[in-house]
Amino acid sequence: MIERATGPFRLPSHSQHAMLLALAFLVTACSDDSQERRRSLGDTPSFGDFMRVADAGRGGRLFGQCAACHTVRMGAGDRSGPGLYDVVGKPVATNSRRFGYTGSLRSLGGVWTPERLNVWLAAPAKFVPGTSMSFRGLPDPLDRADVIAYLQTQAVEAEGVEVPTSRP
Repeated sequence: MIERATGPFRLPSHSQHAMLLALAFLVTACSDDSQERRRSLGDTPSFGDFMRVADAGRGGRLFGQCAACHTVRMGAGDRSGPGLYDVVGKPVATNSRRFGYTGSLRSLGGVWTPERLNVWLAAPAKFVPGTSMSFRGLPDPLDRADVIAYLQTQAVEAEGVEVPTSRP
């Protein structure tokens, strides 16, 4: 029989042991396959390569940091940033009729393509000097691809269509 020590090296109780096992399982279940996806990209991946392996499910989890300022569900409205439901493929600075876009963003013109969103998400203020978006950006291109893949699932044409959370 093992006795429990009262010093700093004591064995965990049964409940602590169960808690540690549950925590280990949770961490494992929440981990993603980023390293495996990165290895599949080769030495000099293009944006298209990142999009090919993008994981919309992981992008949804990463979108949590965007959700402080943006909504992404149909009809959810704006926060301190415009709602982003169905933003991919829309003209820049038009996704919300109520949001006060900056002049610099309105004058950018064009459409929010995945490629353009990639540059925007890397460093918004660098892409559009004068934007009111204070977010510093997502430096990791795989993170950006995952978020863009998620945004593509949050669109009128994606409704009712099951989108895979990981692309081979």
